[in-house]
Amino acid sequence: MKDLNVVLTELGISKVRLAKYLGVSRQMLYNYLGIEDINNWPKEKAAKILSLLGIERVEDLKNIKITGDFIIEVENRLNEGVKDSSSREVIADLKGFNKKEQELLSDIINLMKDKLANDKSKTMYSTYLYLYQFLQSMETNDELKYILAYMSKSLGFTDPLEFIYSKDKQFIFESIMYSAMTLYNNGGSSRVKLGESHKRFVQHIEQKKEEKLSRTQELNTVKIQALKELGYTEINEDNAKEVFEKIAEIQSRKV
Repeated sequence: MKDLNVVLTELGISKVRLAKYLGVSRQMLYNYLGIEDINNWPKEKAAKILSLLGIERVEDLKNIKITGDFIIEVENRLNEGVKDSSSREVIADLKGFNKKEQELLSDIINLMKDKLANDKSKTMYSTYLYLYQFLQSMETNDELKYILAYMSKSLGFTDPLEFIYSKDKQFIFESIMYSAMTLYNNGGSSRVKLGESHKRFVQHIEQKKEEKLSRTQELNTVKIQALKELGYTEINEDNAKEVFEKIAEIQSRKV
């Protein structure tokens, strides 16, 4: 196993990519590399690592010469292996989608996985968390879709005169967005000038949070009342429909 670790180190293969190639977690890979004899690996994994290095037997590890051409060959096999492995892993969960939808979802997931795996600053997690929250909210906020369309157009991916949502609203939003981005990019505003505006933004968000909290507390109170009137102590699969109907009834009394 010492010979294998030496070869992998000299090739400069990252543990993240090697784990993807083998289809295992990084921790499992470290466990494998800690085994003294590669013959004690699962046969499939041992065969894949030997194939990656272009050899047929463990004994051939000692004969490997690390040259520029060899590094390129291994890199090409690694790239293909990682691509195939990732695609199979993702596509396995995409039954029911058509080919174009599968390819799109696969590309998105693989891109995000690669970015997260190579994120040195550790800010990518927060970025994708924002993206997840963004996607969650799109169905109730059309402007979020307009933002995506605007960015696709401004980056040259989409025709600027394409409108797949509400044409009038999208047109107005994109015009305002362009004016704002032009002001931002040209340095027409400063933190000092926009301080008061940002303060109002923060106050607006805090107000929305307070309203949401108040609404949550109100619903919790109604839920407790509904359970009490029905003689239950909790909501479960058996009584959920009855409890929700009682909640609706209680709320209607206050109208």
